[in-house]
Amino acid sequence: MKHRISCLAFALLAVACTAPSAPREVIPTAATPTLLPSPTVQAQGEAPGSDAAAPIGVVLPTPTPTLAVAPLAPEQVRLRLEPVYRGFELPVFLTHAGDGSGRLFVVEKTGKIWVIADGAVQSAPFLDVSSKITTAGNEQGLLGMAFAPDFATSGHLFINYTDRQGATVVERYTVASGSPNQADAQSAFIVLRVAQPASNHNAGMLDFGPDGYLYVPLGDGGAANDRFGNGQNPQTLLGKILRLDVTTDPTQPYRIPPDNPFVAADWNGQDVRDEIWAIGLRNPWRTSFDRVTGDFWIADVGQNRFEEINVVPSGAPGGYNFGWPIMEGKSCFNAPDCDQSGLTLPVIDYAHGQGDCSVTGGYVYRGKAYPQWQGIYFYGDFCSGRIWALAPDDAGGWLNAEVLDTNLAISSFGEDAAGELYVLDYGGGVIYRMMAE
Repeated sequence: MKHRISCLAFALLAVACTAPSAPREVIPTAATPTLLPSPTVQAQGEAPGSDAAAPIGVVLPTPTPTLAVAPLAPEQVRLRLEPVYRGFELPVFLTHAGDGSGRLFVVEKTGKIWVIADGAVQSAPFLDVSSKITTAGNEQGLLGMAFAPDFATSGHLFINYTDRQGATVVERYTVASGSPNQADAQSAFIVLRVAQPASNHNAGMLDFGPDGYLYVPLGDGGAANDRFGNGQNPQTLLGKILRLDVTTDPTQPYRIPPDNPFVAADWNGQDVRDEIWAIGLRNPWRTSFDRVTGDFWIADVGQNRFEEINVVPSGAPGGYNFGWPIMEGKSCFNAPDCDQSGLTLPVIDYAHGQGDCSVTGGYVYRGKAYPQWQGIYFYGDFCSGRIWALAPDDAGGWLNAEVLDTNLAISSFGEDAAGELYVLDYGGGVIYRMMAE
């Protein structure tokens, strides 16, 4: 997962695993901040005249339609974090089902997924795969999940975990009949299994793109310095982003999209696995699609010097080489000069300093509570706890600014159905909602 998980997580794991986890609970929220739209615009499920914040997972108040709010520049963003849920054991992801239910789903690295419905954490897990996984390597475990675009009708969801042999597994489940807050454990169907030569750099994200295909980021196989030579090896799936059709024929693990960039093509004279959409990645732990533009944001964890953010425009055909291990960020890796021809460099990178060492990718804000944040991408660093805002400028460049310094181990950001954003604290087991200061 991250450098800090590798180097410092023993202390976190010791705290989390030596005592029973606290009950998962809702943290009472304060009154609606003055920067939210007027409380006279009622949230769904909120009593008329109430000034209490809407429950998590419920659509937040909509700004007055006639009021146009200009987006802020990143350096103008004022951010605070409101704790809303706690008691989770090593939370690593939060998402929604996209089915109109407003539910949130929280992934614990130790193997359970929990449902938050109508602002309450359910008493039984949605899914428990703790018997299938290993967490021995600290970066291993249950790492991500995604709901099929047709989840409302198919009931299909996908998870990403490391099995007891240390391999990466993408597995499909179906929601239990008559029990929407529980997956059918007997419906498990393996979509993909990739052997891992080491216990780190497993990546862990799953993303369905606007094209309906499943994007699977995979790390380079671990150890350090791309010891196994996977980043630039087109015949292995490690160090790549895969693009798979997992919905057309549910009787098959997956199909190869016919427009994948390396279908019936080679790369520098070498055969390339048809599943591959992009190469040259070290550990793309968290990725996301902008729900408005369809742009693909890829945060790749660096080695010793730089962390990076890559952006792929919507509809791009793929075939990108993001450079690892030729490059680390925008710099040559372990060499004063290197051949950068054919490489796609990140839009921004940042050097290790002030405790930074492991980027945690986030989301472009598309909620309604803070129209001044529209189009801004938020991301953080697991080790330092810092959070940044990133947005394009009018000259074709990028504006990047630190907007909050926390003491959290930021394992992931999360997005609800309304487009509001959350921050997960790995060590503390707390989920925070991002709010304007």
